[in-house]
Amino acid sequence: MPNWLTLSHFVMLGLLASFAIAHSGLAALRHWGEKQIGARLYRVLFALISLPLATVLIIYFFNHRYDGLQLWQMQAVPGVKPAVWLLSAISFLFLYPATFNLLEIAAIQKPQVHLYEAGIIRITRHPQMVGQVIWCIAHTLWLGTSFMVLTSVGLVLHHLFGVWHGDRRLLARYGESFQAVKAPTSIFPFWAIIQKRQTLNLREFLRPAYLGVLGFVLLIWWAHPLLIGASGSIPW
Repeated sequence: MPNWLTLSHFVMLGLLASFAIAHSGLAALRHWGEKQIGARLYRVLFALISLPLATVLIIYFFNHRYDGLQLWQMQAVPGVKPAVWLLSAISFLFLYPATFNLLEIAAIQKPQVHLYEAGIIRITRHPQMVGQVIWCIAHTLWLGTSFMVLTSVGLVLHHLFGVWHGDRRLLARYGESFQAVKAPTSIFPFWAIIQKRQTLNLREFLRPAYLGVLGFVLLIWWAHPLLIGASGSIPW
């Protein structure tokens, strides 16, 4: 094997595969699992499995992001750094529409499956996939390493699978109700609007949840060096 193809590349593949199997597998079993142990307890089980896997994955990514072959180096190019931060901020607007139901996420209220028809769903039916793609583009541009490229490919493939998997589960569970939501939406951002199957209502974005996302982005911007420093103290 070439010298640049470090063991960390294969470890990251394993971590990505483990998280994808656990996350998508638990999502597939949700309807059955909620019948067995209840929606709240199943959400707790989901979190107890998914969050530790995600935490390990994030720490390992921080510690090995510069591993492998340096394919390009654009960090000193004027405008690249603000572009990466801007793209990252936009990605979070797509990645975290679930923040609209924080009480359900924490299982304080009974978790439910929602068929949203407004807000960001008018732009894309799968905002988390779009947000992940934008995040990967930004960080791949910034880091330019083979390790980052591999990580981005793995994350994007997982979310593309989630597009198919999510639509399939919602169709099986809701049938015609999901078809009615699906018809005026698109996977590719703004495509349904361009085709005039959908219209964009900016007032729907004037809600506290988006202020929460903005606050989260600012928090990440402030804490980013601290997170990297804390991860570096863990010998993974």
